[in-house]
Amino acid sequence: MTAFGTANAASGKAVLAGSIPAWANSKNLVGTADPAGDVGFRVYLGWNDPAAVASLAAAVSDPSSASYRKFLTPAQFRQQFAPSQAQVGAVQSWLKSQGFSVEYTPQNNHYVSAEGTVAQAEAAFGTTFGEYSVSGLTVRSPEANVAIPDSLSGIVTGVAGLDDSAQFVQTDHTNGDAPPPAAFVSAQPCSAYWGEKQATGFTNPYGSGTLPYAPCGYTPQQVKGAYGISGYDGSGQTVAIIDAYAAPTLAADVNQWSVNRGLPTMSGSQLTQVVAPGTYHHPESGKKQDPQGWYGEETLDAEAVHGMAPAAKIVYVGAPNNFQDLDAALNNVVDKHLADIVTNSYGWDTEQLPPGFIKPYEDTMMQGVIEGIGIYFSSGDNSDESQVVGYRTADWPASSPFVTSVGGTTLGVGASNNYLFETGWGTTTSTWNGTAWASTPPGPWLYGAGGGVSTLFAEPSYQQGVVPAGVFAAQGRTGRAVPDIAALADPNAGYLIGETQTFPDGTAKYSEYRIGGTSLASPIVAGIMALANQAAGQPLGFVNPLLYKLAGSAAFNDVVSPSATIAVVRSNYKNSVDATGGLSYVLRTANQTLSLQTTPGYDDVTGLGTPTSSFLSMISK
Repeated sequence: MTAFGTANAASGKAVLAGSIPAWANSKNLVGTADPAGDVGFRVYLGWNDPAAVASLAAAVSDPSSASYRKFLTPAQFRQQFAPSQAQVGAVQSWLKSQGFSVEYTPQNNHYVSAEGTVAQAEAAFGTTFGEYSVSGLTVRSPEANVAIPDSLSGIVTGVAGLDDSAQFVQTDHTNGDAPPPAAFVSAQPCSAYWGEKQATGFTNPYGSGTLPYAPCGYTPQQVKGAYGISGYDGSGQTVAIIDAYAAPTLAADVNQWSVNRGLPTMSGSQLTQVVAPGTYHHPESGKKQDPQGWYGEETLDAEAVHGMAPAAKIVYVGAPNNFQDLDAALNNVVDKHLADIVTNSYGWDTEQLPPGFIKPYEDTMMQGVIEGIGIYFSSGDNSDESQVVGYRTADWPASSPFVTSVGGTTLGVGASNNYLFETGWGTTTSTWNGTAWASTPPGPWLYGAGGGVSTLFAEPSYQQGVVPAGVFAAQGRTGRAVPDIAALADPNAGYLIGETQTFPDGTAKYSEYRIGGTSLASPIVAGIMALANQAAGQPLGFVNPLLYKLAGSAAFNDVVSPSATIAVVRSNYKNSVDATGGLSYVLRTANQTLSLQTTPGYDDVTGLGTPTSSFLSMISK
């Protein structure tokens, strides 16, 4: 990982090297920050004996280690590795001496959260703050690395929140969120299963015969049937979902959807919602606790987990904003051990974040690994990111060596819920103009599962000998390869979810529609892993070392490129809700994955593959 540390500065100060983002440069600078502006941040403290933390995280996850699955409780972790009360007190005292309001410190003493003004932050951290124009946003950052007192240099590892890097977080699903969500209805005609309805009257640019209409969205029964998942319901297991905000209709929506799917409804004790304590409500940005933000994301995650593991408990942990406090939400889950499995359907579309932001996040994830918590992140929806940021990069935190990164596929499910085929999720699009497809198929690239090779993290030992040299050659570097495993993600097959939406006439009512993205794949895998924990009779923890020992086995469907091009015709309502405004038709071509490739064995679109009927028995041994 990129180094992060301190350097000597004048007047008894130590500079935190790597504490500003790459985008905070003179080219992007557009002005100075308002000195009266409000700023909320967390000063992170490092673990005592960080080498021992990393070693133990590896040992408890390694099937060949004597410490395998000998997890610590949060109290045991704190006793061995947490910063001392004296260290926390020193940080708190300094912050108060600088005029900041000290808000919260979690039990593991991982950080001290504080609030104040930009002027106070400039004085305390020895730098000025600028406003920068980046990706269409105006964002704030220190203009130089921040400094702290020498006395804290061996304690503090980073400061999160002084810059606005977290505003670039992406949710990895294809339908945007709206407050409340504007209605979207999957248009007819669509297919109940792959190939049920044929799109007659449209040309097939890839051969003779007709193309199928896209599925209307698969049900849990179809997904579990295709992957051969049966025999367990998730009893005794808890899955945490981390997102931003909190949807007030979540419980009602999940239960109506469950009734419609023939699944058991969820009681108040089975589905709970928590806001991480001590998190930040930005008074200027308008991004205070928003009960309608990220509506579709939360609903998708909960219904995907419940569909796979209908008896498991779900705890939804929300950050009060979508730009700063997701790290605190994860720390809350880990430090209180709220669940044995955590699914995260968000990420940054590069690894170009300050090391002082990444290092504390990685520390939190290592604590989770040591406690036996499996942490799952979607791999992203922008393929190799070259079409978005102009160069090839993996997303983070999906690229962390301590998380299980979940990629995406296009899945074909047959009439009897049987597995027909699967290929990597990567989509191009063309539009029907009445006589032909324009642009000429396959057309421009649209979206696809994230993957690639990290620029920050070395190749972990569990991947060595499994990830082929071709993956590294294609990305031009060696390192941690992404993803690890995959599941259904393509929104042109998708998952049928139900949520309360606002219709053009102003009414808010429950309706169902198809959605996709790797934020579908991650909670699907998290739900399946709840079944695996149930089958094992114990938490499996961080499973990557075990997954890679099963590489090439019957536990996985090995996803490869199809022998013939796969495409579907998708119908869309022009007004998004019904046929009164007319229909449009698009051709969606699958397995268009840019520099990423679906190949035999491990690949950087689908990782080791997708679960099979042997997955639960083989991973739970």
